[in-house]
Amino acid sequence: MNAFEIYGGKPLKGEITPQGAKNEALQILSAVLLTPEKMTISNIPDIKDVNKLIELLGDLGVAIERISDDTYTFEAKNINIDYFQSEEFKTKGGSLRGSIMIVGPLLARFGKAAIPKPGGDKIGRRRLDTHFLGFEKLGARFHYDQDNHFFNIDATNLHGTYILLDEASVTGTANIVMAAVLAKGTTTIYNAACEPYLQQLCKMLNRMGAKISGIGSNLLSIEGVDYLTGTEHRMLPDMIEIGSFIGLAAMTGSEITIKDVHFDELGIIPTVFGRLGIKLERRGDDIYIPAQDSYEIETFIDGSILTIADAPWPGFTPDLLSIVLVVATQAKGNVLIHQKMFESRLFFVDKLIDMGAQIILCDPHRATVIGLNKAFKLRGIEMTSPDIRAGVSLLIAALSAQGRSVIYNIEQIERGYQHIDKRLLALGAQIKRIEGKPLH
Repeated sequence: MNAFEIYGGKPLKGEITPQGAKNEALQILSAVLLTPEKMTISNIPDIKDVNKLIELLGDLGVAIERISDDTYTFEAKNINIDYFQSEEFKTKGGSLRGSIMIVGPLLARFGKAAIPKPGGDKIGRRRLDTHFLGFEKLGARFHYDQDNHFFNIDATNLHGTYILLDEASVTGTANIVMAAVLAKGTTTIYNAACEPYLQQLCKMLNRMGAKISGIGSNLLSIEGVDYLTGTEHRMLPDMIEIGSFIGLAAMTGSEITIKDVHFDELGIIPTVFGRLGIKLERRGDDIYIPAQDSYEIETFIDGSILTIADAPWPGFTPDLLSIVLVVATQAKGNVLIHQKMFESRLFFVDKLIDMGAQIILCDPHRATVIGLNKAFKLRGIEMTSPDIRAGVSLLIAALSAQGRSVIYNIEQIERGYQHIDKRLLALGAQIKRIEGKPLH
């Protein structure tokens, strides 16, 4: 098992450029199946989840060419529909939660699809109901094979309809949009997700010939068309990486410039980190974070303890709550972290407590963090990464901690962060990849 060995407690310095957005990539790459024409996609992150999806597209028959490190062309002219029933597809599709995103495009263009029950993070239940209820409303019929954990879907006659989503699911909205763009008639999606990555998908589909209105709102109208053409698309930088680097700079007392962040697409993220007392400055399209000896958490106007909770866009993204939690351990003041969407995402706090953090885990969804104001440095320990976001939070903690830390199961981290050790080394971090496995 690969692990990271980190010697922390030293400030970092320099510039770092965020990768392309993982969550956008899984949508955009799936959309190449909607047209037989060539698609050119750039700023693709070189991470395991995305690379697995690209490999899966190739197995389905998509002609793929890598033009540069972050740019590929895709041509879905000859798709092998029979591949759905293969054991290889069941294995590969089941190991990648993002594989659910190919269903909408396949239903739209070919009228049928199959998908194994997808995998992904162990962060509690992540329902697929929104996807399938939307497909059903469009006229699809699906069968779940409980013995093989496999979904087979028939959609030979998709038609536009009114859909009120039970939750503003990002992947659910994207999947239903991709299914609806080639359906007969007009589809209306209310309570649609509206964050920048979904907007990016809709704008790209419109360049391909789709007719989507209401982009950026929670009410989308999609007039079905008969055919989509190829296009070029560049993905946004990953807002979760940007937030992670802001937190890293604060915890390690580092002077860091985050380059090319598309600041206007970050929504409330800079504001939330500002409420933790972190100073950051917009410089063009970069974010400059000065070295800070301390940062103080704000209170509410009446003096009560600050609560930071996740919410659908334009609320605060749940993927950054783990980062906010770990950063708060070294702030001055207290904060309640309320993770509403996933019931197991706070279960990594035991590692932070072992490192010396003062955290009360109230229940599976809430944790109170008592900031130490850097009076007591965290201490290095050996730990295992449970999921992508918790893994990076532990990595940030280790970089701020005194002494040696080892993080196992870094494959989880590398599912979402490309070449993270090399990029941190460039900032002056003491981190290296080692072989080993945890004692417990």
